Order: sequence, then structure tokens, then C-alpha cells
Amino acid sequence: MMSKKKKDDLYKQGYRLVGDHSAVKACMWTKKAIIGEGHCYKQKFYDTKTHLCVQMTPALQTCTHRCLWCWRDIEFTKPKWAGKVDDPKLIVDGCIASNIKYLQGFGGNAKTDIKKYKEINDPQQFAISLTGEPTMYPKLPELVLELRSRGINQFLVTNGTKPLMLKKLLDRKAQPTQLYITLPAPDEKIYTKVCRPLIKNGWKNILKSLSLLSKFNRGVIRLTLVKGVNMIDAVGYASLIKKYKPRCVECKAYMYVGYSQKRLKKENMPLHSEIKEFALQIAKYSGYNIIDEKKESRVVLLGKSKVKY
Repeated sequence: MMSKKKKDDLYKQGYRLVGDHSAVKACMWTKKAIIGEGHCYKQKFYDTKTHLCVQMTPALQTCTHRCLWCWRDIEFTKPKWAGKVDDPKLIVDGCIASNIKYLQGFGGNAKTDIKKYKEINDPQQFAISLTGEPTMYPKLPELVLELRSRGINQFLVTNGTKPLMLKKLLDRKAQPTQLYITLPAPDEKIYTKVCRPLIKNGWKNILKSLSLLSKFNRGVIRLTLVKGVNMIDAVGYASLIKKYKPRCVECKAYMYVGYSQKRLKKENMPLHSEIKEFALQIAKYSGYNIIDEKKESRVVLLGKSKVKY
């Protein structure tokens, strides 16, 4: 059970709780998109619509890692599922309703793009990534299928420590529109340092998950790069990328925000130019190419082809 104090704290941060273990939080880029001040890098890379994205989690209090770079409050998360398991339909309905209600205030903003504002009632995608580890939600395949039945894309982000759930997604024909696996380090020693795993065999599980990545229609490896911590050994990252053959690789800078400021320093946040240089090194040794970038988000996209998909 979550304390009232914790619930109040999350509410002040912009979270809206849904059911017993889910939450939604409007992304900064979603807000900017509604008033015409930019869009998320995923719109540039993958032709999504930022203002139609619902950022959510079905596993608010559950995660197998306590990563140094995580901007969330990770001290209250637990490595095992406990308590009720909400129905996917309840979660989807609740997240959409809460997201719409949160964004209602933009109806009175003079900068608001009225067309975009009206469209938020019909979201295009769920970014299943907000906080916690979504593959720990026992009914994840059903959640993906529920969203698919409504014509809503699913961008699922996982830390890769639950390969059995990824296999379930494949076996039940519940592939998400796009699957991200975070590759947090080039080797196990650095992984242990940066992710501070709460489980045994975390690194082995990540490698098992990566071995399944090519079976997904759109499998992406994401690197969250912290200067002086895990932004080292480009050859090590490249060898793993070459072995597991993701559709794309996102090289993204750690951002000095939220609770991560208690664990890291501002100097650990790479500049976009530094991210691009590191991405070029990975490209050199992996056979991938830089196919896009977004400076405002400090992210570079690598792919086998120079043509975006």
C-alpha cells in the first residue's frame, strides 16, 4: 500500500494515479506540442504525434533496478509484484481519462493550437515507460492487445530483466508497436555500478532479452549515457549491438533532472556534441550509421540504413 503522503507527493509532481498500480503523467513535450513550442524526438524519428501521446506505467511501485540516472523517486519501488492486478481495460480507460483531464487547462491558453487541443481526446499512442518496470505487470500482453484493439500504438520501454515476459508477448502475438530495451552498460561490471540491481542475474537476463529483440517487428536498443559513468567503451556497446541486431539504436544523454540530482552531478550530463561523437564511435565499430538526431533532446539515432523507417 502506498502512503497518503507519497500519493500527495506524486500528485504534486504531476502524476495521476490510476487503479491500484498504474499512473499517467503528461510529458513536457506533450505540453509544448499543444502550444506549438516543439515536439518529442519520437515524432521526428518515428512520425508519431507528440500531442497524442499518453505517457504511463502499469507498474508504478515495481522495478528490478535503482539506476543512478533515474529521475524518478526510486526509493519506494520493490523488486517483486505484490497486491492486486488491475484489468487492462480499466487501466487504459483510466489513463486516457486522467490525461485528458490534466490537459484541460490548455483550453484557456491563448497559445494553444485548438486543432491539437481537440485531438487529445483521441490518443494515438501509449508510451509505456513512465516509471517502474512495465514487464513486471502480469497482464502486459492483454494490455498491449487492448490498446491494439482501440487502434492505439504501444511504445514499450523495458530494462530487459524480464525476458520471460518478452517471450510471452511473442507467444501471445502481442508484439508492441515498438519495443525498447535499455542497454545500460557495455559490460556486467559497469551495469552493476550504474543500475544497482535488486535481483540476481540481472545482466544475464538483459542479454537474454536482447537475444529476443530481432524477433520483434520494431526492436530498438536505447543507451542512456552518463558522462564519466557508463559513457565509456564504445567498442563494447558496438559489439553487443552488432551481435543482437536491433532495428535502431538511440544514443541519448542522461539529463540532470528530478531525483537523479541526488545521485549524480550536472557535469555527468553530456552535451549533444559529445553524444554525437560517442554515437560516431559506436557506428564505426557496429556497422550502423547516424540517420537522425535532435539536439534539444540530446539524442542521436543509429540505423543500418540511412533511410528512416
